[in-house]
Amino acid sequence: MPPLDVYDVACVVQVQPGEGLLEIVDRFDDDTVDIETVIAENELATEVLEPGQLLDVCVDNGLNDIDGSTRTERNAVLVRREVEAQQTKLNELFAGFGIRELLVDGISGPVTRQRLCAFRLASGLPVSTADMAAGSDEEQLLMSTETLPIPFTPALLSDRWVLIDETCQIMFVGEGTERLQFVFPTSTGTADFDTRPQTRSRVFKYNPASDNNGWHDSTTFPSAEDNPLNGNMYKPLYFDGGQAIHGANNVPRSPASKGCARLRVADMDLLLGWLGLGGVSGITYDRDRIGVTVTVQGAWQG
Repeated sequence: MPPLDVYDVACVVQVQPGEGLLEIVDRFDDDTVDIETVIAENELATEVLEPGQLLDVCVDNGLNDIDGSTRTERNAVLVRREVEAQQTKLNELFAGFGIRELLVDGISGPVTRQRLCAFRLASGLPVSTADMAAGSDEEQLLMSTETLPIPFTPALLSDRWVLIDETCQIMFVGEGTERLQFVFPTSTGTADFDTRPQTRSRVFKYNPASDNNGWHDSTTFPSAEDNPLNGNMYKPLYFDGGQAIHGANNVPRSPASKGCARLRVADMDLLLGWLGLGGVSGITYDRDRIGVTVTVQGAWQG
């Protein structure tokens, strides 16, 4: 049989009569070469092959090994599997801390990137919402970590603390250096209404808004009159002037508030229950009774 007229003969298979994808991929002792990855590499619309058809079997090497052209995108199947592995590991590490499980779908969207950012923060890595490269040092650390670390920050000097990171849009909650209690998604202030940096600022006021099912209407930024709840801050905990941690019906993965730190309503209830404030019916300024400090750090990177 004459040699194939292709860019890299070692990476190209010519389909023989009666051959299917399974027979072809079984020739290779390479975990990256299977039916799904070869279909993706060759952009096949079907598994049905024709005799004489050429297949590129050097998966994800950045080249079309048939004609030598450069592939501008990685093999989609391999990328999906790499992200699925990261999502699965992140779910293991963050289980039990109050944050919802990631959908293991192989898509590194804003929710997955927020969780990657939270892992970096907890592990002392440079903090960002970037994708995590497969095989990188930080991915190796992710995969080898057995227990989610407590972020090493001045926040831990308090007996009970809340750490809000604006880069990740994430909130860690814990006790001293010994216990991590919760990890919640949050949404902090926009560029025009930034959540001010804090270092262990004591929460000085709690408003359970008992007369309106927990919903307080902001004095500075009131809700529209037709808001059915007649309020936009669920049971706020104030830590700096009018800036507070409060529940909200909308907690996006990016800054959206007027300076506060939003939590989902259910997450706010978990936080208040942990603080022992569930039975408080009126506004309290008793800092010792509230008993928690707030640290705000980082900057949203867009």
